Amino acid sequence: MRLYSRISQHHYSILSQGPGPVVWLVTCLTKRTKKVGVTGKYGTRYGASLRKTVKKMEITQHSRYACPSCGKNAVKRTAVGIWKCKGCAKQYAGGAYTLGTPSAATVRSTIRRLRDVVDA
Repeated sequence: MRLYSRISQHHYSILSQGPGPVVWLVTCLTKRTKKVGVTGKYGTRYGASLRKTVKKMEITQHSRYACPSCGKNAVKRTAVGIWKCKGCAKQYAGGAYTLGTPSAATVRSTIRRLRDVVDA
């Protein structure tokens, strides 16, 4: 007689009961995606180029970023353009898919350059 218990979404443990000792085995019952990653939910729909673009956007959108205040890798997106650090609970305005935007980097460098001109 075998008993199955679920460990996670993809793994089950098999407890074999018999005359011998109790044996635990962990087997993977499903295969993970090879190339498509988070866009596997779309299947074969929408075309490969669009899925690659969406994959890049979704990876940057769901990843964690370093907090400018506390330095922890704990800034996550809460809504479009709103990012919150779980370490220090500060909120930042950023881009829709990334914490920083190219225009924000340009503004920072311009302010730094003007500040250096005034100080010198």
